[in-house]
Amino acid sequence: MIPPKIYVRILFLISICLGGMNDGIASAKWLPISDTTLTSSQLQAIAFIKTIDTLSPSVYWPNVKPKLFVENLRSNIYTPLKIYEGVSTNFCGYAALSYLLLHDNPMGYAKFMIQLYRHGKAALGKVLFHPSHEILRAAGTLKFKGLLDIRPADQMWFLSLADHFKGYLNIFDHHYNAGDEDKLWASVNYAKFNRMVRELLNYQVDAKGSDMMHPGTADTYEYIKSRMQTGTMVLYVNNTFLYKKKHTALKLGFPTHYIILQDINKIDNTITIIYWDYGGRSLRQMTPEFLRRITFGISHCTKKMNDAE
Repeated sequence: MIPPKIYVRILFLISICLGGMNDGIASAKWLPISDTTLTSSQLQAIAFIKTIDTLSPSVYWPNVKPKLFVENLRSNIYTPLKIYEGVSTNFCGYAALSYLLLHDNPMGYAKFMIQLYRHGKAALGKVLFHPSHEILRAAGTLKFKGLLDIRPADQMWFLSLADHFKGYLNIFDHHYNAGDEDKLWASVNYAKFNRMVRELLNYQVDAKGSDMMHPGTADTYEYIKSRMQTGTMVLYVNNTFLYKKKHTALKLGFPTHYIILQDINKIDNTITIIYWDYGGRSLRQMTPEFLRRITFGISHCTKKMNDAE
């Protein structure tokens, strides 16, 4: 997690220097794609992964063992809620993106990952992934990251995402070095997250908020509640405040974490939220003001076509 003082300085410096610069490097928009959100079912993904009994070791990913790779894919397909970014990494934005992909197009995810393992490159949505030499060698070697240590497919996926997509937080560190998964190299600013969802999954993303300012909504709870039934809600929040045991006065804070909101309700002055992060569901209660203060981004993600093949 980025120290707040460093985060503030980086945001201030870059906002002055870059102004309205386009956020990140252009993806492979020449790849053909229809204007639909491709979906598949968990049963389809399970049927597909059952056909993959064994894989030959990849010449592109020398540190990713085929048996562990397939086991990791199978685990993600059977239990998508358990996808986990690892301890002390900056992969939480990529994990939130993975939640959407694994729930709405798990077979597309599995086919993409198999292609990436076998050929060292693969296309998903509008994006052609061609990981750098450093990424090909790093996947499968991350240590002291909890469960991520034994999930080489997740290491491949998260590292490839960070290698390809760049936002202003990554501008000073475009190339991977050992340990960069914990640093700005892997960070996901808000515009970058929304761009990844649009380009990889072809969702309609209606986003409010930013990295420094709260969403301009009259009532944060009512705005979120009114959209819960029509799409998936991703909140960009200050993680330190979210996990405070006592919701007392808040000091200056900035967003550090992405969560998938699964339910939200209010009784009197108490709001209860159920959300996904860190590989599982959590429940928190707070006041409307506290919800407003911790929320910096609200992304309403909807499929452009629910019955796409």
